[in-house]
Amino acid sequence: MLRVGSRAACVACRNLVANNMGVRFRIPLQKLHPLSRAIHHRYSGNGNPQRPPHRTAARYFTSMSRLPMRPPKPHPGSGGHGYQQQRNFWVARLAARLLKLRYILLGSAVGGGYTAKKTYDEWKEMLPDFSEYNWVIPDFVWELSEQIDLDKLAKALPEMEEIAKLLPDFDKIGENFTFLKSLLTSGVSLGSEVKGASGLHLLLETSGDPPLNATDSSATVAHEAGDKQYKKSSDKEKIDQLQEELLRTQLRYQRMLERLEKENKELRKVVLQKDDKGIHQRKVKKSLIDMYSEVLDVLSDYDANYNTQDHLPRVVVVGDQSAGKTSVLEMIAQARIFPRGSGEMMTRSPVKVTLSEGPHHVAMFKDSGREFDLTKEEDLAALRHEIELRMRKSVKEGQTVSSETISLSVKGPGIQRMVLVDLPGVISTVTAGMATDTKETIFSISKAYMQNPNAIILCIQDGSVDAERSIVTDLVSQMDPQGKRTIFVLTKVDLAEKNLASPSRIQQIVEGKLFPMKALGYFAVVTGKGSSAESIDSIKDYEEDFFQNSRLLRDGMLKAHQVTTKNLSLAVADCFWKMVRESVEQQADVFKASRFNLETEWKNNYPRLRELDRNELFEKAKNEILDEVISLSQVTPQHWESILQKKLWERVSTHVIENIYLPAAQTMDSGTFNTTVDIKLKQWTDKQLPHKALEIAWETLQEEFARFMAEYKGKDQDDIFDKLKEAVKDDSIKRHKWNERALDSLRVIQHNALEDRSITDKPQWDAAIQFMEETLQSRLKDTESVIKDMVGPDWKERWLSWKNRTPDQHIRNETKNELDRLLKLHDEHTAYLANDEVTTVRKNLEARSVEVDPMLIKDTWHQLYRRHFLQKALSHCNLCKRGFYYYQRHFVDSELECNDVVLFWRIQRMLVITANTLRQQLTNTEVRRLEKNVKEVLDDFGEDMEKKTQLITGRRVQLAEDLKKVREIQEKLEAFIEALHKEK
Repeated sequence: MLRVGSRAACVACRNLVANNMGVRFRIPLQKLHPLSRAIHHRYSGNGNPQRPPHRTAARYFTSMSRLPMRPPKPHPGSGGHGYQQQRNFWVARLAARLLKLRYILLGSAVGGGYTAKKTYDEWKEMLPDFSEYNWVIPDFVWELSEQIDLDKLAKALPEMEEIAKLLPDFDKIGENFTFLKSLLTSGVSLGSEVKGASGLHLLLETSGDPPLNATDSSATVAHEAGDKQYKKSSDKEKIDQLQEELLRTQLRYQRMLERLEKENKELRKVVLQKDDKGIHQRKVKKSLIDMYSEVLDVLSDYDANYNTQDHLPRVVVVGDQSAGKTSVLEMIAQARIFPRGSGEMMTRSPVKVTLSEGPHHVAMFKDSGREFDLTKEEDLAALRHEIELRMRKSVKEGQTVSSETISLSVKGPGIQRMVLVDLPGVISTVTAGMATDTKETIFSISKAYMQNPNAIILCIQDGSVDAERSIVTDLVSQMDPQGKRTIFVLTKVDLAEKNLASPSRIQQIVEGKLFPMKALGYFAVVTGKGSSAESIDSIKDYEEDFFQNSRLLRDGMLKAHQVTTKNLSLAVADCFWKMVRESVEQQADVFKASRFNLETEWKNNYPRLRELDRNELFEKAKNEILDEVISLSQVTPQHWESILQKKLWERVSTHVIENIYLPAAQTMDSGTFNTTVDIKLKQWTDKQLPHKALEIAWETLQEEFARFMAEYKGKDQDDIFDKLKEAVKDDSIKRHKWNERALDSLRVIQHNALEDRSITDKPQWDAAIQFMEETLQSRLKDTESVIKDMVGPDWKERWLSWKNRTPDQHIRNETKNELDRLLKLHDEHTAYLANDEVTTVRKNLEARSVEVDPMLIKDTWHQLYRRHFLQKALSHCNLCKRGFYYYQRHFVDSELECNDVVLFWRIQRMLVITANTLRQQLTNTEVRRLEKNVKEVLDDFGEDMEKKTQLITGRRVQLAEDLKKVREIQEKLEAFIEALHKEK
């Protein structure tokens, strides 16, 4: 029995049905399957089919050839009864035929439904796959789908005729393939021609044609190989034609794909722009690459401890200076975003670029909210300028490059998702204007990024220069000897093809045979003609035109998948995401273990403290400092005035005694005394006194502020804030300026207070005498101390304490004794010695063998006369205690002229009024202004992370910071891993 559906059964069935129908198929007997030929000989003898020996097989073939038959005529001799039976038979047969009609309708319905479903599936497969863009499609996609014009979408798709034109001539390719097979079987060695045949075979496999039958192909090849013998030159031409046709076909496919991708981008833009217009105003979810970039940003700020290192993948772009690194990166980002220079170093610090897909082609810095529209030239220029400024700002004085990373994100339709880091170009020589350690710094930065075992190294090599001059290949070989994560890119291939005498050298480079460096893949790209004014589109067109006409691709030195920056970006993105999926969970486990170690250390060392990081500690210190400033408003007026009055007198007492009281008291009458006092007080008030008073008030405010801070520190305050509080106090004081209007008003108040000479009652008189007496006693005590230091110890101290005078003190003592005798003789002597008196004193001392200088005599006289004057003033002060009655009655008595008491009363009253005025100024204005300055300083410190790092230090702070960072990294990694699994 034959198996239903087998080739032999089908051929036998075909012949038998054809014989029954009277039709003869022209099928050569030798073309039939051997089993088919056996059936043919057995069952088709002289054209009349014989009954098969097996009844089942006969029934099968009979059912296959069943045809409708006309009803037979009745036999003439059968009669009416036979005709009635025959009519009843036809009625039953007609009913049976009608009943079979429902099966025909049912079969048609089932077949039509199956055909419709198959057509629907075919059209569904032709539509682009939007599953990669689910991250941008919101929940209202079903409502939005109703608004999309499907007719417009259908018109945008290419016609079937256009697709048919792009398909290669498979008949011709089959013939050529047969020819090539004949050459191979006949033993003809074609060398490089075999590569064209293998590439053609690959095209046949990818085009979806069914494989040729081995038996038929071998027979045909053998037949044609025996008939045709071509010369070697004609065979080579045939191979070249095949390669050219293959290249043209690939380019046609590439252009069609680009057109479809462009239309696909426009459709995605429509969807995303409708979302931007606010159909439901829902926030678009973060893309997967943005989540990953945030993890890298947090890791870049994390000071690794406990051997926890950043081993997350990123694409590290390294190359020699001016090798085209930046140009390759711009082609991948599809925008001219980096500053450019002619032969000079432009990349001065690492630039991390996060590439992702979005509705608009925009760029944005990590720490800025401004979006740069990359479709506008003015925004591109502004972006390049901003990158250059950030690079120069990151470079410290005296350096050429910096390790500080600039973080930038670029979004746009059709951009491959990945994270790249553009590093400064490797140099071989330090030139003029560079720091001496520039070469070593660039090497250390490059190694720091490449030593990450999961980093993908994109090694850029300039193809227009000799390969032996490259430095970067040796560096990459050291960091990745096996080439498991290196992708090699040869740039400026157009210049290389033009300049190199041997194009096979380029083939050796891209095959990895010229360098000892190994790599995952090798690519050749062209990034323009070298002009900075070229657009990305023009560079793409130039690149495609070059490779289309290049002999490198035509001669098979380069393969189609190894050229163009587009293929490079696809390969890099695939490698990047593969590395991410393989390593991200392992990194998450590492940070989980690090978090456990940090939490254990905190529990052991700080069990009763909350885990406050530097920002939280700053906020706590800020509140404490503001509370201390507010406490200044609770100081009592009496306390303010007492402090101000005391400090002001300490500051001005010397001037009052030395420049006002002593010169006036040395006059002979009261009129001259009062006149001198009035003049000197007026001069003092106009120039010095108001300024001194404001200085005292400002110092008092500072001291009280510091006192309150010290008191708070003693109340279980955290000593970790000491540096911060001191810095806030100093900066606030520097910023604070006293109100200038207060100076003028204070001058008027002080002038009026000093002009008043009327003492109204006895308590005021007694207070003035007490103030005067205390002041004179204090001055007398200071003067006696100075004299004692001049003359040395007296005889009691010399005997009891065994102290001796120095030679200078001995001279001073002799001079003092001589001057004391002079004062005893002239009790009313003036404040200054005459020249003849100085000469007399000096000669008297020389007579006792004491050599003395005249200046020393005058200096000693000044202190002795000051003591003498103060003693007389104190005696007069005691006499004036009973002089208020004479003062009130205006009696004139030479012994009781107490003008000096009135002077001290005027000074005392001025101090009281000034202290009261300053207190009002402090409590009403300056305390609030100081509080405002403190807030401004705290706000400025809060925005300056470097300042906070300097002022809030210690292991406790660093441990809390590490805990916060590790938790943040772990949470972000877990969220990223969850999103990554959903995308799978």
